Amino acid sequence: MSEIMLLTVILLPVLTGVLVPAVPFRKRWHMEVFLETLVCVNSLLVWALLSNRPEETFVLANFTGNLSIAFRVDGMAMVFAGLVSFLWPFATLFAFEYMTKEKHEKVFFLFYTMTYGVTLGIALAGNLLTMYFFYELLTLVTVPLVMHTLTREAILASRKYLYYSLGGAAFAFIGLIFIIVYGSTTDFVLGGVLDAAKIGGKTNSLLLIYVIAFMGFGVKAAICPFNSWLPQAGVAPTPVTALLHAVAVVKAGAFAILRLTYYSYGADFLRGTWAQYATMGVVMFTIVYGCSRAVKETHLKRRLAYSTISNLSYILFGAVIMTPLGMVGALSHMVFHAFMKICSFFCAGAIMHQTGKHYVHELDGMGRKMPWVFGIFTVSALALMGVPGLAGFISKWNLAYAAVESGSMLACFGIGCLLVSALLTAIYMLTIVIRAFFPAAGFDDGKLRNVKDPNWKMLLPLMVFTVMIVVFGLFSTPVVSFFTDVAGGIY
Repeated sequence: MSEIMLLTVILLPVLTGVLVPAVPFRKRWHMEVFLETLVCVNSLLVWALLSNRPEETFVLANFTGNLSIAFRVDGMAMVFAGLVSFLWPFATLFAFEYMTKEKHEKVFFLFYTMTYGVTLGIALAGNLLTMYFFYELLTLVTVPLVMHTLTREAILASRKYLYYSLGGAAFAFIGLIFIIVYGSTTDFVLGGVLDAAKIGGKTNSLLLIYVIAFMGFGVKAAICPFNSWLPQAGVAPTPVTALLHAVAVVKAGAFAILRLTYYSYGADFLRGTWAQYATMGVVMFTIVYGCSRAVKETHLKRRLAYSTISNLSYILFGAVIMTPLGMVGALSHMVFHAFMKICSFFCAGAIMHQTGKHYVHELDGMGRKMPWVFGIFTVSALALMGVPGLAGFISKWNLAYAAVESGSMLACFGIGCLLVSALLTAIYMLTIVIRAFFPAAGFDDGKLRNVKDPNWKMLLPLMVFTVMIVVFGLFSTPVVSFFTDVAGGIY
């Protein structure tokens, strides 16, 4: 039964997406009901699977030796699959309203829904080969979403995204090969699978391959210097960019690095080596670089994209601390950032949908006309800054605590990067809020006469995400305790 459930939650969204162009829906709302029902059913199946998780690994296909396509519901899978399955129904609901002003809706929802199943494939992968397979597939199903509008900008952005992703996957593939050769298995085992008898005097070679694979998976996590695809991908419809920046693509990159570090190579093998210091240095640079670029950026979605670049490296910073507490900090920010960032991106999408405005300087006075959207945006902005009482504070606290407990001077220097990032986040996020609610003297709001908040299909997801940001900020203990158990190997 559990094997059927594992396959169903992955295949149902894929098959549903394929059916969308083929089904002759008489009215648009018929398609909406069809998609939302199946996405919600799939999410319920995921939560049922996580609640009664099977202990054994389900091997779908065995090729040769230790190479197989296999699925397993361990602690890491529960975190990522649970996150994705919670957010996707709300993201789909938001997309229905947003796409009323876009063309080729059926093609859009074909790939949008398929992406749900592929992302779950990454989350529930039982070994490195399976994760790599779905990781590559994720690129293929999201490229059409990036180029959906078929403008010159969209086509160029999709090409760049494709080239970067394939190049990163090639680097990650090298890491896979070395795990096959020098590991006892490709399965995910907390503590790593490297076989000391096979390593011999090749420690430095394996460390080099780890750095190469880290950077390869880091392409999707928008690590420097492979991050320029992410701001350009903002030309896609906002439901797509929200997935790229908050849920599917970038979180898949961070998730893959956590798997590679803690479950394939093993933190004990890497901690204290030059590979740890090299990757930590790149991560800390990316944290500050992303925030610095966000301050200068005037395009609303691109500003949020640079914010994503910075915040993704918060997760990677936790990963490269290479301690159980570091893993707790990484998982905390992976989950909490998803809610904060999808909330801010959907606010941006609602603004663009209602007004057609794309730049920060065009938002003057809109807070008075769209109080719900900008009020929610303010909450997400404060959370991203790390204000106590909101989710962002908890994850940043966990990361800083892990850095201090690690005893590494370089990790402690990373705390300084987090503080600089918090200051710059306050600048680039609150600038938007202040312009929206407190325009300059003499501002004529006559041109905003027809501006108003969107309908319930957009507001409901935003309200739910806002509630979750506050709940995680005030009552985070059960969630963080679960992350602690995952890092300790209990799940």
